[in-house]
Amino acid sequence: MFDDESLAELRGIGLAPAMARQAQQRLLEDQPPQPQGAGPRTAAPPALMRVAEVQREGVTLHDGRMEHAARMLPALRGALAAQADALAVGDWVLATRNAFGEWWVGERLPPLSQLARRLHDGRDKVERVVIVSNADTAMLVMGLDHDFNLRRLERYVALVRMAGVTPLVVLTKADLCADAVLIAERQAAAQALLPAGAVAVALSALGEEPQRLLAPWLGSGQTVVMLGSSGAGKSTLTNALVGHAVQRTGALRAGDGRGRHTTTARVLHRAAAGGCIIDTPGLRTLRLDGDGRSLEHVFDDIARRALSCRFRDCRHESEPGCAVRGAVSDERLRNWGKLQREARRDTQTALERKAEVALWKARARGARARMEAKRGGER
Repeated sequence: MFDDESLAELRGIGLAPAMARQAQQRLLEDQPPQPQGAGPRTAAPPALMRVAEVQREGVTLHDGRMEHAARMLPALRGALAAQADALAVGDWVLATRNAFGEWWVGERLPPLSQLARRLHDGRDKVERVVIVSNADTAMLVMGLDHDFNLRRLERYVALVRMAGVTPLVVLTKADLCADAVLIAERQAAAQALLPAGAVAVALSALGEEPQRLLAPWLGSGQTVVMLGSSGAGKSTLTNALVGHAVQRTGALRAGDGRGRHTTTARVLHRAAAGGCIIDTPGLRTLRLDGDGRSLEHVFDDIARRALSCRFRDCRHESEPGCAVRGAVSDERLRNWGKLQREARRDTQTALERKAEVALWKARARGARARMEAKRGGER
């Protein structure tokens, strides 16, 4: 179905062998056997393309040679929405061209990986937001200045590991930090949060250093997504890895060193090393897309030690015989507990949330009644 030339072009925008086989099979299914003597086919088969950008009313597709403006068929949009899903940058799709020369996306191939987060309105509504699809590596970008925050980094690591994506921590602004000992300490602290095989690097986002140090993750056929807060240096790093300015950059706020939102959309770029980069806007909130069991895989040190706790339902707070407290840092344990509570709230139904609120209200009334009875007895 694909000749060597078209395969090479698609591999240049990140087509993995597994996705190529999936697309090949799907295109074969779309073409039933041709009856003998029926002559040449008249209808052109759908074209395999990658989503480079998603706009409000349309998408930008890349075929390995050039970009095309396209729109999504309402049936596909509705089917994805019914599954709390959506088309995202990095997706591979099958698109057809109509008689007017307009491209329409009719099918999204199941992604090999998908990064998503949840938005909670503080009441009952929880919305799942897809960030990117089919990323091999998540470049977790964090500055060595005021942006450095281990607990936030821990959330990012949890997010990408739950999605089956390899984390790569990139600590930027090493050129602005004169304290070499501090850089080494923060790099070691970031490395401690990563699974075996993953690394944390410290560098300057300017010059040739990014291309030299990050080349192993940006070879042909590989896709990297940039994640981090505003002002961490994602756009500067993207420009360095692409080889020219493709993203606008801005200065930090003078008061607290925080960044401004200069990147407003997720966009796929081709890196100088042959791979693809998906730059993303800074995330103001980061609620994980998963449940408590998914977190056990990420916080495997806690899950492993919890097997030795005296009580099976130990919350690792004040229970006797806890094998986790003391063996895991208090900050990591608090972050784990917070993520567990968020995951539980986000996966509850409206009725379950109401029942939990009612239970806590009943407990509060009982506590107040006991306090009043105690005060009355003392008088």
